[in-house]
Amino acid sequence: MTDVTESDDIDRGSAPAPQGRRKGLVLGGAVLGLLVVAGGGAYALMQSGVLGGAPAAEAMAVAEDVHFYDLPVMTVNLNTGGESVEFLRITASLEVRDAAMMEVIEPRIARVLDAFQVYLRELRRSDLEGSAGVYRIKEELQRRVNIAVYPAVVDDILFRELLVQ
Repeated sequence: MTDVTESDDIDRGSAPAPQGRRKGLVLGGAVLGLLVVAGGGAYALMQSGVLGGAPAAEAMAVAEDVHFYDLPVMTVNLNTGGESVEFLRITASLEVRDAAMMEVIEPRIARVLDAFQVYLRELRRSDLEGSAGVYRIKEELQRRVNIAVYPAVVDDILFRELLVQ
């Protein structure tokens, strides 16, 4: 009797895996293989520059050619509709590509400050909430600055301080 029981255990141990488990393993392996191939392809395309990824040397060259023009600290009243008094204190820098543009911007800085003042005085506290609000303000200020300093071009506005009180 013991021989029959041992042979039954051996037969059960060598039985193939259930059909559903085998399909799951094959499907999981296929998905993993697809992810590896897609990741490798994306990496290769980024290194070649096709997907917008600039090579490292080119990115370093761009970073070295950037110049900054520091604007004075500005403090303005926010538009509260007469309910209370709220202030916005902002310190920003203008990012430009080369020093020649700095020379064009310098005599037009009064126009830049005026454009900032006019726009910032109409803001409400709710306009400054969240990163999306700050991004919209940054984009609008950049648009207004580029109009004020034309033919020069300001590539970006960098906030060093943005305080609402």
